[in-house]
Amino acid sequence: MLRGKSRLNVEWLGYSPGLLLERRQLLAGRAPRSPGRNESSLASTLKTLLFFTALMITVPIGLYFTTKSYVFEGAFGMSNRDSYFYAAIVAVVAVHVVLALFVYVAWNEGSRQWREGKQD
Repeated sequence: MLRGKSRLNVEWLGYSPGLLLERRQLLAGRAPRSPGRNESSLASTLKTLLFFTALMITVPIGLYFTTKSYVFEGAFGMSNRDSYFYAAIVAVVAVHVVLALFVYVAWNEGSRQWREGKQD
């Protein structure tokens, strides 16, 4: 049998029995978090996700048909074929704007929750 080579070197992975015991002692001395905060945080995250999901569906589709009919064909007098192309570009830009807004809101919400967690 290969005892030395078949054993997993736990310290190489960054874990040692001493560190695990110290962490347990630190966690035992800490006050427990209230479950209400986690539930409100989850509800807030879900509301944000659903809001941006609705935006992701409605804004690009709405802008596509609105710009195609009223802006490009109506105001600019473009042909049907050209208006499809430019309306698609507007829809793609709208998708990117909604995604950027989602990332911005998620980033700020995560940093806010992290700061609140650090104050405990």
